[in-house]
Amino acid sequence: MAAAPGKNIRIDAERLWNSLMEMAKIGPGVAGGNNRQTLTDADKEGRALFRKWCADADLSMGVDTMGNMFMTREGADPDAKPVYVGSHLDTQPTGGKYDGVLGVLGGLELVRTLNDLGIRTRRPIVVTNWTNEEGTRFAPAMLASGVFAGTHEEAWAYDRKDAEGKRFGDELKRIGWVGDEPVGARKDAIHAMFELHIEQGPILEAEGRDIGVVTHGQGLWWLEVTVTGKDSHTGSTPMPMRKNAGLGMARMTELVHEIAMKHQPRAVGAIGHCDVYPNSRNVIPGKVVFTIDFRSPDQATLDAMKAEFEEKAPKIAEDLGLGVEIEAVGHFDPVTFDETCVKAVRGAAERLGYSHMDIISGAGHDACWVNKVAPTAMIMCPCVDGLSHNEAEEITRDWAKAGADVLLHAVLEAAEIVE
Repeated sequence: MAAAPGKNIRIDAERLWNSLMEMAKIGPGVAGGNNRQTLTDADKEGRALFRKWCADADLSMGVDTMGNMFMTREGADPDAKPVYVGSHLDTQPTGGKYDGVLGVLGGLELVRTLNDLGIRTRRPIVVTNWTNEEGTRFAPAMLASGVFAGTHEEAWAYDRKDAEGKRFGDELKRIGWVGDEPVGARKDAIHAMFELHIEQGPILEAEGRDIGVVTHGQGLWWLEVTVTGKDSHTGSTPMPMRKNAGLGMARMTELVHEIAMKHQPRAVGAIGHCDVYPNSRNVIPGKVVFTIDFRSPDQATLDAMKAEFEEKAPKIAEDLGLGVEIEAVGHFDPVTFDETCVKAVRGAAERLGYSHMDIISGAGHDACWVNKVAPTAMIMCPCVDGLSHNEAEEITRDWAKAGADVLLHAVLEAAEIVE
């Protein structure tokens, strides 16, 4: 990358905040946050507002067949590979106003700032809105960026169904955002990508740091476990004669915790979802289906946790007279972000005087897939109490400004100011 720009440039913090608040009016939640799930009418409305703002900033739009939006500010060199920024506008059903949105609108704000100051860059800058990052309506998460990077097949993605049986491809067409650009067509023409995001964890706030310089992203294994026993009456079945699937899940829950604790400090694990059958207060559960989420930034640790559960869970089931089936339903490897891009982020924070620390992303992000095809890095800002995927999610204006300032300067280093 070129030498870092020495200009004392800052984004317009008030304009960025006002944009965040305006977008938050679309798809409001019930408790102050947002419910702007992917490919809903609210998503359509949010995309339209973003498109208008980008047009006002003289950005040209490209849309691919997965609905990913690419808004381009031209560079002085028409042959230079662009620098990408962005994140996602879709939210959880009970999501906050900043998860993903800060990265998209922070990218738009840096373009607005360059326009205000009449600054040209050699490379184009592309502000991106990735479709269906959350994965809450159509699993898995980061679906469209995964297709873009070649991890998923487009036909497979189009066939993903929501809880009502509606297909991703049909809903994308319904809201009018099937683009004419082949998905992934531009993946070999990316100079670098930077994604600004809230931390979604408590570390930065607890450490009193303005900026997280993201060096790695955790990999994960999602396991779906089915424990089978025998439904029977809770009052009349003697304790030694029970085949209690719920008890099996309880002991496997402890096992998951023990495995994650064994691999501290670079591992986490928990059971996040469970269905109990028949789910009656006076019936011993005959079947339980639950999911396990193991995560680590270290591949060997990640695989070891999965292997240990797969080894020990059948023994727990056998001791209780139960059956057990374990299926891997989600996986991605740990991510090491590009050293040059990470250095640009760290250098920008230092030059601007923002306190910072290296950090590992505990959540998955579109940048994790893009990193497979182009040099990529992430910038994180704190969020109050580390709370995210919750309508109470909150950040401060100063945190948003710091993150967007660092994003601006990292992008300028990569895109190269034309004097």
